[in-house]
Amino acid sequence: MTLLYSLDLLGTAAFAASGALAGIRRDMDMFGVLVLGLVTATGGGTLRDLLLGDTPPFIFQDETYLYLSVAVSLAVFILHRRLGFLEHPLQLFDAIGLGTFVVIGTGKALDFQIGFFGSVMMGVMTATAGGMIRDVLSTRVPMVLQKEVYASACLAGGTLLYLLHLTSVPKHWALLISALTVTILRLLAIRYKWSLPRANGNPCDS
Repeated sequence: MTLLYSLDLLGTAAFAASGALAGIRRDMDMFGVLVLGLVTATGGGTLRDLLLGDTPPFIFQDETYLYLSVAVSLAVFILHRRLGFLEHPLQLFDAIGLGTFVVIGTGKALDFQIGFFGSVMMGVMTATAGGMIRDVLSTRVPMVLQKEVYASACLAGGTLLYLLHLTSVPKHWALLISALTVTILRLLAIRYKWSLPRANGNPCDS
């Protein structure tokens, strides 16, 4: 098992847990919690594969992702009252998953010989689309559309990987450096409450 695959599974578990917790906070039943956990963990990669024409999507080529997402979501549903201590570790795992998903998505697009914009967008989509679906299903404004440094960290990591791809840096080092960049940016944003600028006031106000 490669390091990237291990981190991918860790990120999948973290994303599934965050989706399941969102369902619990919205007072959903067990099925709703499982659906939110599953789409959060696998939605972005599935959408990426469909757009790239790589079918069947990765979750059907390696069903470990499906089983892991369902198992984690079910565990969170059963044990959520005892999982308060996981809040900070979950943020760490989520950040690791974010970085891993970005480089996997961008790297796969590069393998399909997609250009700069498309490759970076595939990376961002892999990392964020599942969370967007989760937020929409749980009637929240998606996190990536708010002021948090989240999608912007993904953009930075995807861009860095594309640029490193044009150099002589070995592929595994390029993947690792880019994933670490996203993870560190996300953790620093959480630690220091970094955010992007936002508009103040209503443009219709006179």
